[in-house]
Amino acid sequence: MRNALIRYRVMAYVVGVLLIVLVCVGLPLKYIWHNDSVVNVTGVAHGWLYMILIITAIDLGRRARWSIWRLLAIALAGTVPFVTFVAEHSATKDVKAKLAWNAEHPTEPEAVIADPQA
Repeated sequence: MRNALIRYRVMAYVVGVLLIVLVCVGLPLKYIWHNDSVVNVTGVAHGWLYMILIITAIDLGRRARWSIWRLLAIALAGTVPFVTFVAEHSATKDVKAKLAWNAEHPTEPEAVIADPQA
């Protein structure tokens, strides 16, 4: 789950930064100065990388056993500037708490398989 979290965090940061550049730089350039070069580059990159973000979020959500509503909220967060970073922080906090709990309560397969009471 730790590697899935790293993949998700990298994609969340990349998609979030691209979205901010697209909205705060690209759109003013396009609509005020009629220069759409930044929108063409960052828009396409954001679109493709957003799909990869969705895949990494589904992978992390499956491993962390998130509800469908949490996955939908994280997917939608990639479409609103700055909200991607809030969703990434929330997801990281949740996964790190689950990892800490799993470290404190390790499973013991030997105890499950070989029950001394049986």
